[in-house]
Amino acid sequence: MTPAPAATDVARTPDPGTPGPATPESRDESGTAPTPDTSSPDTSTPAGDGPGAETGQGSSAETGHEPEPEPEPEAGTGTRPETGSDDTPAVSGHAPAEPAAAPAGQSDAPPRAATPAAPRDEAPAATTPEAEEPAGTGTGAEEPAGTGTGAEEPAAPVRTSAATPPSDHSSGPAPVPTLPKGPPPQRPPEQPRGGLLMGRPFGVPVYVAPSWFLVAALITWVFGNQLDRVLPELGAARYLVALFFAVAFYASVLVHELAHTIAALRFELPVRRIQLQFFGGVSEIEKEAETPGREFWLAFVGPLLSLVLAGVFYLAMQPVERGTVPGVLLAGLMISNLIVAIFNLLPGLPLDGGRMLRAVVWKITGKPMSGTVAAAWVGRALAVSVLIGLPLLTQSGALGTSAEDSVGMDTVTDALLAAILAAIIWTGAGNSLRMARLREHLPELRARTLTRRAVPVETHTPLSEALRRANDAGARALVVVDANGEPLSLVREAAIVGVPEHRRPWVAVSGLAQDLSDGMRVSAELAGEDLLDVLRATPATEYLVVEETGEIFGVLSAADVERAFVKAMARPS
Repeated sequence: MTPAPAATDVARTPDPGTPGPATPESRDESGTAPTPDTSSPDTSTPAGDGPGAETGQGSSAETGHEPEPEPEPEAGTGTRPETGSDDTPAVSGHAPAEPAAAPAGQSDAPPRAATPAAPRDEAPAATTPEAEEPAGTGTGAEEPAGTGTGAEEPAAPVRTSAATPPSDHSSGPAPVPTLPKGPPPQRPPEQPRGGLLMGRPFGVPVYVAPSWFLVAALITWVFGNQLDRVLPELGAARYLVALFFAVAFYASVLVHELAHTIAALRFELPVRRIQLQFFGGVSEIEKEAETPGREFWLAFVGPLLSLVLAGVFYLAMQPVERGTVPGVLLAGLMISNLIVAIFNLLPGLPLDGGRMLRAVVWKITGKPMSGTVAAAWVGRALAVSVLIGLPLLTQSGALGTSAEDSVGMDTVTDALLAAILAAIIWTGAGNSLRMARLREHLPELRARTLTRRAVPVETHTPLSEALRRANDAGARALVVVDANGEPLSLVREAAIVGVPEHRRPWVAVSGLAQDLSDGMRVSAELAGEDLLDVLRATPATEYLVVEETGEIFGVLSAADVERAFVKAMARPS
């Protein structure tokens, strides 16, 4: 919805009942002076003809001076009742009425009370349908309201200072809402960002991270140089063969991750995505297994399938002649899948072997946190071992290379590779510890204890009045409700801060509210991971918290939940 149509919608709402007069309180305040005035034009309209409807409002209050004021309006109404009854009469049409009222009223006070003749043109359109008809068509009454936000705003302070206090006019004049009505901009639902989307097997998105292209180029270069020694007749074509090997290798990694995904779905655990990245792949399972047995099998199926693939490639290379392109590719895929299986079986988080170790310790102690701590510290020890041991193994020739070949640039490459692997394992072990600590404190996060007290307000309530009610009640949130008390939207805290204090009496809460969607209603009984799942499903800044009976309990702010997270992470286990 564009801002311009939304602005006219907001400005038109004062016609059936302005944001102030819609409430009984504001009608009692602003209706004391203008209501008797608007009733007199209603009784005088039969005496005045159609074009004189506007002049009747100015002359009916002082009928003793009819000959003097009537000629002026007749001269002016020749053009204004038909075309000028939009905006000009509301401001300038009452200028001649003041001099006419001065001789008629025997004191200065009556003209001051009659100066709300400025609202007279608005009040008939806003109070009774009878005034809408003589006002010369409903559109004539609507157009001033629509243009009032631009033309009448400068005149609004003059009327408030001359007739009533600003608090009274906060519920009276038409230009109350100054912000466009309509749903405020909402954050789009968070989508898991993981690079290039390749497909959705079993309904789970598979992403290829940008870092994969870097490692694919590295594999192509390294494997291509090795092919030059084995198959020198290939020439430059060896790099095409090496690129095919890189793609086939990561296809095997994808099969490894799909094994984890299928097992998770079998155990009814949601899988957010699969991501192929620099060093392999990751299956992001959003919940943990409920039992240590399921945790063990969930981790073991990945390396098991890699072993199966290694066996398949070994059997496939038997009938193939050695020293050919297919033979070299099958041998390379067999060895690479074997390495993947063995590496992932190492007993340290975040590897699959670490999760298997965690399941074993969990089964023995009965505490999942104890299993996580044990597997994480083993993972950190493993990271140090890789950092030191991998370069030493390479130089010693234990990995199939001679000591003479392992010098110069190859030594630097092996050391860099070892450092990257060690950093990944160490970081993954630390993240596993932090997540375990967070899950341990998750039950302390309860929607009922984090909820702010809220005050229900009607749609057209001015912001200043709504804040006054909230302060009196000791509340920190506002819920917009309809006439039956049903919640419609939540007033955004950020929007309130953005409205200057001197403008708050003129701004309706509906212009600052976010419409409630189904996911923004949260049960007050939710806690822990269940609460996080609901908030993650519908990202928003505020949520309406309700009782089981549907009664409003309060408003839950995403900022409060985030602060509770930080406190939970800071507390020791």
